[in-house]
Amino acid sequence: QVQLVESGGGLVQAGGSLGLSCAASGRTFSTLTMGWFRQAPGKEREFVSSISRGGGVTYYADSVKGRFTISRDNVKNTVYLQMNSLKPEDTAVYYCAAVPGTIGISGRRYPRDYDSWGQGTQVTVSS
Repeated sequence: QVQLVESGGGLVQAGGSLGLSCAASGRTFSTLTMGWFRQAPGKEREFVSSISRGGGVTYYADSVKGRFTISRDNVKNTVYLQMNSLKPEDTAVYYCAAVPGTIGISGRRYPRDYDSWGQGTQVTVSS
């Protein structure tokens, strides 16, 4: 099992930027496909972005494409999510997820595709 710890959430005004980090331990990080999901109150957990083991392949939800950037550092065992041009509808708890293996052609876009989760970090965007 992989342990994941997110950090970097907070309160930001619409149009602002925020960066999230997720530190992994317990397994060789470079063997893991990593993902970011979010869950707003009363809504299901939804896919935000995913990144392949080497970092060369990324996927994004249409709602964040062009505004969010996922990246990873396989030396620091950390995955990042840089969020720019934030909107109130981006308000949610953001979760980091991990799964051993390839990202696949589907991009690991579903919560069931992952077997390890962080505790989540709150992101609130005020209008």
